[in-house]
Amino acid sequence: MKRPWAALGLVLALCVLMPRVASAQGSTASSKPTMKQNYPNPFNPETTTDFFVGGYPTCAEPGKAYQVTVKILNSFTQLVAYPVLLGSSGGVSGGTPLNRVSLPCGAYKAFWNGKVASNGREAASGVYFILVDQNGVSASIRAIVAK
Repeated sequence: MKRPWAALGLVLALCVLMPRVASAQGSTASSKPTMKQNYPNPFNPETTTDFFVGGYPTCAEPGKAYQVTVKILNSFTQLVAYPVLLGSSGGVSGGTPLNRVSLPCGAYKAFWNGKVASNGREAASGVYFILVDQNGVSASIRAIVAK
């Protein structure tokens, strides 16, 4: 390449000009799920996180029910557990694993006891991801288990 500085300048200019958030055609940013950071973080052995469905608090479609899944993934993106819903809401009772549940627009709390679903043992120290999926649109946060 004869002009490496020109190429670097082009890359930097594209980084500045490109939008920070991309959305697919026909999607509405107002109805995507969001999450707050889990607390406590780091934690041992259990944690809670707040998540919001349907673009809460604006709720563009207040009567609509969303299929929601919340997962705990390890750093290899392998499924570790499904947290449970704290409190009952939208016809779903508290303590229900958050795996393909139907929830209306609103604010919810997910609780994870720090155990691996497949064997019941406490999760090892490390970085985990809490992912909320609402009708195929997802948001995630990092959570740290420290022993």
